[in-house]
Amino acid sequence: MGSSSLKDKTSKGLFWGGMSNLVQQVLNAAFGIYLMRTLSPDDYGLVGMLALFSMLALMLQDSGFFVALVNRREIREEDYNSVFWCNLLIALLCYAVLFFCAPLIARYFHQPELVAVARWTFLGFVFSGFGTAQKALLTKKLQIKELAIVNIVAVVVSGAVGVTLAWKGFAYWTLVIQALILSALTNFGYWLFSGWHPKLRFDFRPAREMLRFGVKLLATNVVSVINSNFITVVLGRYYPAGRVGYYTQANKWSSMGNSVLSGMINSVVQPVMVAVVDDDTRQLRVLRKMMRFAAFIAFPAMLGLAFIAPEFLELVGGEKWIDSIPLLQILCVGGAFIPIINVCSGLIISRGKSSAFMWSNIALMVATLATIYLAYPYGITWMVICLTVINVLWLLVWWLLARREVRYSFMALLADLLPFLGVTLVSIAAAWFLTRGIDSMAWRMVAKIAVTAVIYIVFMRLTASVTFKECVEYFLQRIKK
Repeated sequence: MGSSSLKDKTSKGLFWGGMSNLVQQVLNAAFGIYLMRTLSPDDYGLVGMLALFSMLALMLQDSGFFVALVNRREIREEDYNSVFWCNLLIALLCYAVLFFCAPLIARYFHQPELVAVARWTFLGFVFSGFGTAQKALLTKKLQIKELAIVNIVAVVVSGAVGVTLAWKGFAYWTLVIQALILSALTNFGYWLFSGWHPKLRFDFRPAREMLRFGVKLLATNVVSVINSNFITVVLGRYYPAGRVGYYTQANKWSSMGNSVLSGMINSVVQPVMVAVVDDDTRQLRVLRKMMRFAAFIAFPAMLGLAFIAPEFLELVGGEKWIDSIPLLQILCVGGAFIPIINVCSGLIISRGKSSAFMWSNIALMVATLATIYLAYPYGITWMVICLTVINVLWLLVWWLLARREVRYSFMALLADLLPFLGVTLVSIAAAWFLTRGIDSMAWRMVAKIAVTAVIYIVFMRLTASVTFKECVEYFLQRIKK
């Protein structure tokens, strides 16, 4: 793949990946605001208790095959077919196990309703078992536009159903049914756009070959899920469902913010890094460019969300969600670094270092569990603060792993990140000073966003930021086309 061709495909991938995630999150936000006002913290807390189990089953169903397929240099029809049947079999086995474990889960959380809720919720990863191979094919070919269409349509339909069910008084079942419809439509769309369908040939040898690579990613993904969701297991056991609801709501909005950014980057980072893996100098250049781009969009977006959190949550959800405000602000700080970490980890995977990727995440899990254990007596806010600090500092671990591969110096890391972080903090500080006298909550939030954005853009122009210039030029080209 030539340099200009790779650059063009990367730009298109970033554009469609970003547009897809932006539109999805805007739609999710619109539907979510209505649900947030209609449903109670207890409704969100009850469903949130199952997050760890659902995500673990989803990771087991995938078994690292998606990344293994995307990362494979030469791929055959047999590879896709083998992965499809293997994934589907694993998904069915996981569902059978969790179906019979549902009463134990309900007993652990002291919530009898969870038996039925769990058995329906867990159907989602069975649907996912039907689309892993098709999604990998679309991603491998950088058909990000097609993936965008699939995801947006699924969000619109499932969101409309969710709003209708909430209006009809379905309470927490609204969230369960909405998630099932989203999963079913998404995976149906992968079938439709990929043009590939499985054959009735059950040869698991290609899957076993990829499992040698994928099993380490599977272990890593399982560890990552535990890192992200174990806190809900602790909260659900020892706190009322409403407290879990406050956390899940804050985590939802934070995740929606960084999902736009991470989705944009993740849609291209893996195939692009693989395309230049044989040239260390070129891969370092690509890495640094993507790190700067991630910092350029992640810091103002996520820290900006933390800045407007008090006005935002009270306006969209009402006073019943005020307790979620400090949690959202803390989570946004950690979320600002997630897209940056994803770029570094994408480099590690592209180099075939799945062992390093796995052990780094295992070490992070140990640190996470120890932190939850030590911070638990001091309440949920201190738990979230400590976990955020650890996750931000873990960027240094990913940088050390990247430096071993492409000689990415610490000074280069600081040069790529600190200018954007500094400008963001200055912009927010100036906006706070200029808007602090506005009494209207809605107008204060609008003013905070506008002033921060203007100051940030002015700084980018005054400092002649290459990343800013390239982004503007690309979007102007897209508008002309």
